[in-house]
Amino acid sequence: MTKLATFLEAIKFEHTIFALPFAYVGMLLAAGGLPSAGKAAWITVAMGGARTFAMALNRLIDREIDARNPRTANRALPRGLLSSGEMTTYALLAGAVLVIAAWQLNPLCLALLPGAVVLLAGYPYTKRLTWLCHLVLGAAIGLAPVGAWTAVTATVDPRSLILWLAVGMWIAGFDVLYACQDVEIDRAQGLSSIPARFGIAAALRISAALHVVTVAALVWIGGVTGLGVVYWLAVLVAAALLVYEHSLLKPHDLSRLNLAFFNVNGYIALILLAGVLGDFALRWLR
Repeated sequence: MTKLATFLEAIKFEHTIFALPFAYVGMLLAAGGLPSAGKAAWITVAMGGARTFAMALNRLIDREIDARNPRTANRALPRGLLSSGEMTTYALLAGAVLVIAAWQLNPLCLALLPGAVVLLAGYPYTKRLTWLCHLVLGAAIGLAPVGAWTAVTATVDPRSLILWLAVGMWIAGFDVLYACQDVEIDRAQGLSSIPARFGIAAALRISAALHVVTVAALVWIGGVTGLGVVYWLAVLVAAALLVYEHSLLKPHDLSRLNLAFFNVNGYIALILLAGVLGDFALRWLR
């Protein structure tokens, strides 16, 4: 396996699917349909750069923590498949791509970029400080639709903040679920998380509450943007998938966590994007 392939595996590049569809949702709503091909391409590049930059830094900052956790000790840095210098180089390259993409989009995107970078780079440290780290991660990834909306309109539209809320609570909710598998090792290492602080049963309830907020925000954005029946059907399906996701997990049985975390959440993002696209397609056909 080449170093690049090892790096892409290390940062789980394919998991960009969680946030990228919501960036496209923000882009479509901002443009009232499809933007120019160039705009869509640079938004895609910016998203790829941001996610790669954030994950490379996360792996770099957490390399010693990962080495002490049996679940993560097999990652590239703990195993020596990549060096810290190589991971740093990849992070800097991804950061450079992000800067170039923001510059190509518009001056406001470039001006707001430092704040986003601080949030993306600062997240890994929050688990050392507070059990609210899941909300920080949600806030960081939730910037995807805000950034895409700003890229199209060159303004920070208040409606984009509703999408930020929806995505942020969705991400935070399933990050709480993901952290349930590391309760004991997090406590042993002095790391903070909702499951480590409150226990798995309470964490499952908190995650469900965050996902209720997600659905409420999706309803809110649909109302203020005048989306139609296809979108509402997508929201219903997404809500049903969230209920299904939570039904898979019990305080005493997390064996289906990977199904809940990876499969179901990937479907939710794509279904909501399809709902927005379908709604615009119906408008164009009328």
